[in-house]
Amino acid sequence: MKHILCTFFIFLTTLGFSQIEDSLPPNKKDVSVGLVLSGGGARGLAHIGVLKAIEQAGVKIDYIAGTSTGAIVGALYASGYTASQLDLMFKQVDFSTLIQDQVPRRAKTFNEKDESIKYALTLPFDGFEISFPTGLSNGQNIYNLFSKLTSHVNHLTDFSKLPIPFLCVATNAENGEMVLLENGYLPRAVSASGALPTLFNPVVINDMILIDGGIVNNYPIKELKAKGVDVIIGVDVQDGIKKKKDLTSALDIVLQVNNYTSVKQMQTKIKDTDVFIKPNIEEFSVVSFDDANRIVQAGFEAANQVTQKLERIAQQQTPRAALKPVPHSKEDLYIKQVVIEGNQQYTAAYILGKLKLKTPAIVSYSSFVEGVNNLSATGNFDDIDYRFVKDQFNHYTVSFKVIESKSKMVLRLGAHYDPLFDTGVLLNVTRKQFLTNNDIASLDVIVGDNLRYNFNYYIDKGFYWSLGFNSSYDFFDKNVSTDFVANDLNNTSGFPVNKIDFQYSDFTNQLYGETLFNRVFLLGAGVEHKFLRYISETIGTDVDNVPRTIFDATNYYSAFGYIKYDTYDNIFFPKKGVVFQADTHLYLFSQGSNSNFEPFTILKAKVGYAQTIFKKLTSVFTAETGFKIGSSSTTSLDFMLGGYGFKQVNNILPFYGYEALSLRGDTYLKSSITLDYEIIKNHHLSLFTNIANVDDALFQKDDWLKAIPYTGVGVGYGLNTFLGPLELKYAYSKEREVGELYVRLGFKF
Repeated sequence: MKHILCTFFIFLTTLGFSQIEDSLPPNKKDVSVGLVLSGGGARGLAHIGVLKAIEQAGVKIDYIAGTSTGAIVGALYASGYTASQLDLMFKQVDFSTLIQDQVPRRAKTFNEKDESIKYALTLPFDGFEISFPTGLSNGQNIYNLFSKLTSHVNHLTDFSKLPIPFLCVATNAENGEMVLLENGYLPRAVSASGALPTLFNPVVINDMILIDGGIVNNYPIKELKAKGVDVIIGVDVQDGIKKKKDLTSALDIVLQVNNYTSVKQMQTKIKDTDVFIKPNIEEFSVVSFDDANRIVQAGFEAANQVTQKLERIAQQQTPRAALKPVPHSKEDLYIKQVVIEGNQQYTAAYILGKLKLKTPAIVSYSSFVEGVNNLSATGNFDDIDYRFVKDQFNHYTVSFKVIESKSKMVLRLGAHYDPLFDTGVLLNVTRKQFLTNNDIASLDVIVGDNLRYNFNYYIDKGFYWSLGFNSSYDFFDKNVSTDFVANDLNNTSGFPVNKIDFQYSDFTNQLYGETLFNRVFLLGAGVEHKFLRYISETIGTDVDNVPRTIFDATNYYSAFGYIKYDTYDNIFFPKKGVVFQADTHLYLFSQGSNSNFEPFTILKAKVGYAQTIFKKLTSVFTAETGFKIGSSSTTSLDFMLGGYGFKQVNNILPFYGYEALSLRGDTYLKSSITLDYEIIKNHHLSLFTNIANVDDALFQKDDWLKAIPYTGVGVGYGLNTFLGPLELKYAYSKEREVGELYVRLGFKF
């Protein structure tokens, strides 16, 4: 029996060798080898494992053809990277950020940072009709990364001149024909080859609208054969035809339709492949990027099954000159000028302002990419193509070609709950180019327990002074301690209740100008009108004999200035970065019920620092203060501390361990420390503590620095959701000897 099995094994081995021998040209001393890499989304990471095995077998690749993910991996390998370098490279990539075009928060403008914490969903709304974008992503992050990784060969417009000649294919969306891409700008060509419909926006090259090449040719073996290679190694990572139970999403349906033709074509293409490798990756989908290590390993194992065939090919190759190692990308670039094409509505000054570029200048590559992301985050451009052109002095000209977005209006939605404003649903309509080319008008209407609104009109001048007008109305109704309004009343000792109803409304209008200083600081100044009204229907009777007490109903007029610096990577769960903001309001005169008004100034400042201690544990430290200079006759704008999770209005501030609107004074000091541990992705556990001192004329007291009368310590759980963060926090105050539970859901507005 053993003899029969050995004979059978030798027969199979000999058969495998004979098939390879048949494919090798007779009497040829040097065999040229082509490699074809199919598309397959995340499954295409198996190509890296295959390349590892090919290298170990000693095979030298002479030409590469790829589609979609196969084009990405193939182009990088063709540019000179080794399989091990690619493996390490892809292990360090955050695919979620890369694919979804998530712009790093620090790359956004201050206005965009504010907007990013309000809206859960954004849809085109031109002509007051809801539509849907052509793709979930415009592929900008992928383009940025690929441009950097191939910067050493970006001067080559003929892909056959790469260290390993290369080609890829895309699909012409207008006529459904295949487009062969073997010259041009490598990052652009690869982006087109992988522009999967519904996931990525189409890519325009030579006036052709191009989408994923896998739609018409997911295994470009014919195009590779035309290059005259002797032997073709093919790697197929395509998905097969799925059963009904596996078709669970729109993307599944799109891929299924695409696979009909591809699967049929493969029956012939496999026969034309000399060494066919099909990794066992059935359990993975096109979006299984979290399983990158397992997919790469599956590719390596599949290629190892044909090791003897690969080694036989290697024996028929003469030694090749070793490829030059890929040079490290220069982090600092001397950019002598920027050339912009395609802009019609948006000025060059506006674009350069978003890019944060003033030439000539030495700019780090990461800062340059931040600027590109910032420009992309405006939503004003459907496509941002850039190329570096180096002169003999190693100075760069950056050529931008942009396609402005035709969509000028969007509808945005959000939802929120906190203990102060209660529930609210946010409806937003934003219109770009409302009156001028560089302006934007945005209206938020919050409906729910408390009706609110916010309107902002902004003329963006880039590096120059930008102008804005903001109008807002906020309202809440809450029970507060009678001690909280003691300064507003002559006597509270006779009240029969400990708490009273407190209705607070704020109507504010601001006209302001602001600019970037040193590319990172936001400086601004303006004038403000504020109508502040807060009453209680629990106590007293007003002049009209209505059962209520009007504490204030006054128009206040002021001038203000501010400075901001913000590099937090996430405003809700920061892992790194610094925040600093300071502002001052000079209240000049008033009109209304506050007959005792005298001019005064309020100054505030806050600093925050976040640092990751180790992989998942982060510490966040904050310190802040505020105080009044001048007359103390007006108490309506005192600092009011307590509670958590609400939007800040005037000087109403959060403080753990107390209910909202518990502490009050015209001066305050506050500090907090938070330890946040991300137990699994998007799930956070936290420990926190805060201390504060709040009083009138606090700094005039001798013990203001020694005394810490208010404290809070607690534990919390946070979850990032589609609607924004869900947070549950419990805090205990030792001086009160009671605890408070805080619940907050959704973005902050």
